[in-house]
Amino acid sequence: MTGRAVPRLVVAAPASGSGKTTVATGLIAALRARGLAVSPHKVGPDYIDPGYHALAAGRPGRNLDPWLTGEDRVAPLFLHGASGCDVAVVEGVMGLFDGRGDTGFASTAHVARLLAAPVVLVVDAARQSRSVAALVHGFASFEPDVRVGGVVLNRVGSDRHEELCRSALDAAGVPVLGVVRRDDEVVTPSRHLGLIPAAEREPDAVRAVERLGDLIARSCDLDALLRLAATAPPLPGRPWDPAEQVRPVPGVRPVVAVAGGKAFTFSYAEHAELLRAAGADVAVFDPLRDEALPEGAAALVLGGGFPEVHAAELAANKPMLATVAAFDGPIVAECAGLLYLCEELDGQRMCGRVPGRARMTPTLTLGYRDAVAVAESPLTRPGERFHGHEFHRTTLTTGAAPLFRWAPTGRDGFGDARITASYLHLHWAGHPQAAQRLVSSSRSPSALR
Repeated sequence: MTGRAVPRLVVAAPASGSGKTTVATGLIAALRARGLAVSPHKVGPDYIDPGYHALAAGRPGRNLDPWLTGEDRVAPLFLHGASGCDVAVVEGVMGLFDGRGDTGFASTAHVARLLAAPVVLVVDAARQSRSVAALVHGFASFEPDVRVGGVVLNRVGSDRHEELCRSALDAAGVPVLGVVRRDDEVVTPSRHLGLIPAAEREPDAVRAVERLGDLIARSCDLDALLRLAATAPPLPGRPWDPAEQVRPVPGVRPVVAVAGGKAFTFSYAEHAELLRAAGADVAVFDPLRDEALPEGAAALVLGGGFPEVHAAELAANKPMLATVAAFDGPIVAECAGLLYLCEELDGQRMCGRVPGRARMTPTLTLGYRDAVAVAESPLTRPGERFHGHEFHRTTLTTGAAPLFRWAPTGRDGFGDARITASYLHLHWAGHPQAAQRLVSSSRSPSALR
């Protein structure tokens, strides 16, 4: 099935660390192994889980985030990503009802409602048996318009343990759709910001995803999960179309060079789609390995990732540092890109385009931001509001005026006629003018509009 009728499941959990990524990624891989076209999605702003989803599905993992893109775009973006697929698997974020601040906004439950999708609750049963039923009953009844259609029990220790959990859940009337035994072989390595991105672990990541697929195929009732997915009703409206969000810039198509490789692994698939719809050709380059930008590059996009892990290697590629330092077109930099553009990162010389020095810290900065631009740059005009997200353990010391401010005292970034740089991650489906402006300014770098 395609488009609005695509069957779908939301894989959720009572809390982070319950096994959502294990089950969701393994389910995607197992269904693909059956010959199905699977559309992978992730609730929230996270970039890392979608990388594993993409390996499992053989197509881009896409994010669904009401804060970053707006509620009204969630279903159209889902339909866009799921076009031509037989089934969609949506991995949740944190606990089922955990949203922005003390609200349920942008929670997994919020997205499940927007998609009218049944929920599969992944429960870590390692230290409980009959209490599993009380936990599931609470989650199933907390918000009646969120339909918990079944449970996958994770980290079950023995046949007896499984029997006790199943008996309790049978009495509660919630079907058990899978039982995953403890298996140390499927642990995915992590570090200071969570899982290590799949792009940094290939071919180990490929093997890990294959193991997850095998685990879920033998642990879960795939037929029952597909039947549950098929109960999702058709979604109203049309798929999101990047060609309807921007207008092509006339003339020769400019080349927008987008950083990739192991140091710059964070990107949303819709960004490249919007750039192409606005009239650009997108070319990926690796600041770790390449000594020159793609031929004809007229603009740069330096997205998120882990430059702090690769700072010495980035600093050692002096030809690329010099090229970026001298680049005269517009540059958009988010988080990792901001660090790459600054003068110094953990004592290693960077490009020097942004005044200031950055360093690793023990403090995690994390959260949604309602930011207002206070400077003009290739992507921003003073007074414009941007919904974004911060996620980093570095800090930048600079005396430059900020690009963004938010309540109560937040300030961030650097902007001038050529550079939009900040810690703020944006999803351009919620701000399509970003792609429009970047392509326009790349054709005429002096023109900011």
